Amino acid sequence: MTLLRIRVACAALISVLFLAPGAAPAQQNGLAVHPPMGWNSWNHFHGKIDDATIRAQAEAMVSSGMRDAGYTYINIDDTWQGTRDAQGIIHPNSRFPDMKALADFVHSKGLKLGIYSSPGTLTCAKFAGSYGHEVQDAETYAAWGIDYLKYDLCGLRDQMRAAPTPEAANKIMVDSYIKMRDALRSTGRPIVYSLCQYGVDAVWRWGTNVGGNLWRTTGDINDHYSRMAEIGFGQAGLSRFAGPGHWNDPDMLEVGNGGMTAEEYRTHMALWAILAAPLLAGNDLTTMTPETIAILTNRDVIAVDQDSAGKQGDRISAEGPIEIWAKPLGDGSKAIGVFNRAPTPLITQVDFSKLGFGHAVKAKDLWLSKDLGTIREPYTVTVPGHGVLFLRVSK
Repeated sequence: MTLLRIRVACAALISVLFLAPGAAPAQQNGLAVHPPMGWNSWNHFHGKIDDATIRAQAEAMVSSGMRDAGYTYINIDDTWQGTRDAQGIIHPNSRFPDMKALADFVHSKGLKLGIYSSPGTLTCAKFAGSYGHEVQDAETYAAWGIDYLKYDLCGLRDQMRAAPTPEAANKIMVDSYIKMRDALRSTGRPIVYSLCQYGVDAVWRWGTNVGGNLWRTTGDINDHYSRMAEIGFGQAGLSRFAGPGHWNDPDMLEVGNGGMTAEEYRTHMALWAILAAPLLAGNDLTTMTPETIAILTNRDVIAVDQDSAGKQGDRISAEGPIEIWAKPLGDGSKAIGVFNRAPTPLITQVDFSKLGFGHAVKAKDLWLSKDLGTIREPYTVTVPGHGVLFLRVSK
């Protein structure tokens, strides 16, 4: 066989094993049947986190009503790590004096604790990664009582760049995620496995096969409408890769961090709900305004995200800055988002017959929590600038 044919055959094998949706079973850990809901420290606190901050966020998640609305995970991001001892076991730094006690406290609030690492030797913030210590770290997390692992590609990128071919780089990455998957499984503790690798090599095609319960499909979000919209609306076409136990993750929520208007935050939340995205708040839960709490705890919007059918929505149409997205729901209804990506209000019409309905539907406005009764076509509505009309529609 010629060298060219060997390379073609290898590329085809990689495609079959890692890129074809449904080519292998999911992690089978029984977790993340619905998109995970919780909080992550990075968006607001970055590296300025400690034991007291995490405890305060857990308490605020309870007192604000977020826990009762479905939020579960309190996730510590990068910069918690200290050094490894002579046996190679990782220890937290001085800001986290007793990780097991912290996990016990979080659990006592009816919540779960998440943690962060990298398949490289170092994390994004240059703290200790898990390279060469995957089994040890998984066993340590299990002993502490950790319930969720965010595993960030950052530290492995140098090795991937040094690989002789793209196929070799892909193999380094895939093997590293499989190694930690197997390490987590071996502990016997149920730990949600979150692949943070920015959509490299179309992770939505192979994330399930390496055991991911969710996988980042994009680079990092920030607290500006333009970036949120670029990421959120850029998820078009990925719906077929998501489902119970394995979800596309367009990154964490920015609601309440102050960089967007309330209308833009409602767009953010509605779009993530249609996408069946993980809902991981990224603000300071101890200083939330009533408006922020109302956005994050809207039960009708959360019900769309957490719907029993486990289907991700997708874009149905686009006319200039007006985009219509729809998500099928378990009771036969649909969540319909009419988004205005322009900065000023626009009048548009909704044709329900093109959304799988007749010319008359029953609808509820999810942000107003208001039944609209029977709506007949053509339904003309003014959508605010950077805003959304968010409906639950049935025949």
